[in-house]
Amino acid sequence: MNTVQPDFASKSVPRHLARGALGFGLIIGAIALVPVVGPAALLVAPLALVAFRGCPTCWAVGLVQTVSRGRLERRCQDGVCSLAKAAP
Repeated sequence: MNTVQPDFASKSVPRHLARGALGFGLIIGAIALVPVVGPAALLVAPLALVAFRGCPTCWAVGLVQTVSRGRLERRCQDGVCSLAKAAP
């Protein structure tokens, strides 16, 4: 049985880090602007979820997937799966 795992990886590490900077910047900005603009500043916070493709945890999982892409592969034999170094 082959199940499809969610993929949160980006095409490159710099692109993934840029999405993270945007997402965290939006969250920090929304919270920091509440005293100035009021609760309406929190309306930009959902845009961070778009940048993260879900939540900050999803972004962190995607970072690990992006970094390991092409270096590690999942191998399953006789019902036992393991991570192994990818063949060149």
